[in-house]
Amino acid sequence: MNILIDIGHPAHVHLFKNYAKEMINRGHKVLFTCRDKEFEIYLLEFYGFEYKSFGKKYKSTAGKLLGMIKFDIQEFLTGLKFKPDLFLSHGSIYAAHASFLLRKPHIAFEDTFNFEQVKLYKPFTDIILTGTYDHPLKSEKVVRFKGYHELAYLHPKRYSPDKTVLDDLGVIEGDKYVVLRFVSWVASHDRGHSGISFENKLKAIEEFSKYAKVFISSESELPKELEQYRINIPAEKMHDALYFASLHWAESFTMPAECSILGTPSIIMHNTDALYLKEQEREYGLCFYYSESPKDQLAAIAKGTEILKKDLSKPYWLEKRDLLLKDHINVTDFTVWFTENYPKSKKIMQNDPEYQLRFK
Repeated sequence: MNILIDIGHPAHVHLFKNYAKEMINRGHKVLFTCRDKEFEIYLLEFYGFEYKSFGKKYKSTAGKLLGMIKFDIQEFLTGLKFKPDLFLSHGSIYAAHASFLLRKPHIAFEDTFNFEQVKLYKPFTDIILTGTYDHPLKSEKVVRFKGYHELAYLHPKRYSPDKTVLDDLGVIEGDKYVVLRFVSWVASHDRGHSGISFENKLKAIEEFSKYAKVFISSESELPKELEQYRINIPAEKMHDALYFASLHWAESFTMPAECSILGTPSIIMHNTDALYLKEQEREYGLCFYYSESPKDQLAAIAKGTEILKKDLSKPYWLEKRDLLLKDHINVTDFTVWFTENYPKSKKIMQNDPEYQLRFK
């Protein structure tokens, strides 16, 4: 079977990397397509995958419209040459359109529920895989599974933390440190968001530095006042850095969700509710959600300071993480089974959703 996987974000490389390795080992052929946005290409090359890049992404509104046409065409032409039996993605518009034109199935993972994007890929997609938490996507195309995307690559059966990251960070095991995550706010779904103010970024660093070393991961260039805090490690070691961290403080979704699977507490400031994170907060107490309002930003700084002052041990958070694992499946194992047995697997999941429990 030939499988074409379209990547729209570095996290998507992680989402599909173990799946791709497993499928290649089983004799299937896998090709990734991507745009040059952040460090997707670096990760694809690091893991040794065959890929085709369509060039830089556009930032302006006009550029995004042009990019949609350009990348659609490139995805179609790549598919025409590669002859995939299946398209796989995290809600990719380009994979959906190309699969429809080539009359091949497209299976999409979805957890952001950005309907601006969903409306553009859903009509051309055969299956949309989502978590079992309550969400607004109601469709006969939806197949729910008991998992989070991050379990595809951070499940203990698939991931072990590498302590050498501590040397890269210049800390020793047991030292407290915090990883802050800032985003660029240039994506189409970021309109209307302000993020954390520069003043409160400085305040957070000042408060957290009283108890821990501070590192910043940022999508965009940092102001000169913050550049000294930029985390300087290989991209493939970021999960290791998050595992050993005492706290993650972010205005984004992916890294906090990763922290929940790694047993690291996180604080999120965002006006949009990420439903999987809200569940991880409500059911497992692994993260803490705040809005972008000035009042909530200060409350998020206070909460982060509280966590650092309490000096809770890693086993305390891992115990919460283990409760999460008991309730969910190994997403990579499930995805391998689902795609290898599609479309029969769709009927199995519709008739017997508990079938997926064998992938715990």
